[in-house]
Amino acid sequence: MMKLEEEAAAGKSNGSASSLRLSSLLASADRDFLLSSDGTQVKVSELEGKVIGLYFSANWYLPCKNFNEMLVETYEQLKRNDSNFEVVFVSSDENLNAFDNYRAPMPWLSIPFSDLETKKALDRKYNIESIPCLVVLQPNDNKDEEATLHNGVDMLYRFGVQAFPFTKERLVELKLQEQEKHDTQTLTNLLTNHDRDYLLAHPAPKQVPVASLTGKTIGLFFTANWCRPGVKFTPKLISIYHKIQQTLMEKNKEEFEIVFVSSDRDQEEFNASFNSMPWLALPFGDPTIKNLAKHFYVQGIPCLIIIGPDGKTITKNGRNLINLYKENAYPFTEAKVELLEKQMDEEAKNLPRSEYHAGHRHELNLVSEGSGGGPFICCDCDEQGSGWVYQCLECGYEVHPRCVRVVNPGSTGV
Repeated sequence: MMKLEEEAAAGKSNGSASSLRLSSLLASADRDFLLSSDGTQVKVSELEGKVIGLYFSANWYLPCKNFNEMLVETYEQLKRNDSNFEVVFVSSDENLNAFDNYRAPMPWLSIPFSDLETKKALDRKYNIESIPCLVVLQPNDNKDEEATLHNGVDMLYRFGVQAFPFTKERLVELKLQEQEKHDTQTLTNLLTNHDRDYLLAHPAPKQVPVASLTGKTIGLFFTANWCRPGVKFTPKLISIYHKIQQTLMEKNKEEFEIVFVSSDRDQEEFNASFNSMPWLALPFGDPTIKNLAKHFYVQGIPCLIIIGPDGKTITKNGRNLINLYKENAYPFTEAKVELLEKQMDEEAKNLPRSEYHAGHRHELNLVSEGSGGGPFICCDCDEQGSGWVYQCLECGYEVHPRCVRVVNPGSTGV
């Protein structure tokens, strides 16, 4: 009897501690409620015992709007399953009208826009440096919040609803499962499903069996007609694709192909995209598209994933390798990239240590990955780069060495 009383007392103590914790986080001296989507006041105490996602977001930032769709889908599915999950929106909107419009379609709770002190306190506590950000709190966590997850956005993009209850232990399980999938990955299980074993080809309605690609190096090209960087990158990829194919044909080899994985919004957009491309494609709206995006954790487009002849992933950075090394990047293996990097290092020895570029007013200094360089977006061509770069030490401007248009000091034209 005594043991039962002790357990009941401990449970009451834990519940009280949980309630105090939530109140200190989400309430204020003159407010003990949150706002529902229809403006109804919901007591903070009603969240006790739930897994809570603190959602830091704003209407003015496109990645936030994109993530909203994923979060709404996850939230509503968990609610249908009676899961103990709740989201609290922490706004970075510029004014009350923007806040009201942005949160109107959100099915979860919000901290009132007027409570700037609570927002600032949460920003400081969880060291919020960028949005969107989803911090997941576990019920009955200790005061040090050892179970708190700070990378909820990446977690949902990567695993979706199956990550619930969003514990660190569950993430370890999912990462192991993910690794097993990658270890057993084949071209067939990547690109086919129970209704389809082919890809689209030109001219329509030509179809090519997925099995015919076995043993080839395959590029999975994720893009869309509405994606400006994708539209800009596609002609470059087409040119390099033809050069690689020409080189292989001269050796009587057919070892390389690209497959378009569309993020277009409708069939018309898909047709416009695919008709400009010389390679193969998954059909518009095929369920394999979402599966591939999740499997390879594609967060942005355009993206070029390279699959080796054995069906295993060679690199997820195909776009960057194309930008850096063009057709010489083929077959995109670690050994080839290592060779190209050594060649680039040798070539860099003959480059001027500094230059003035027509597109920038300050002097640019040549730096390597080991001396302040590293991954960057070229300010001249807007494409990715890494390794050697001409960099402005005054304002951070960075440009590929090949993009520099040399001018005399004082005549930059900027």
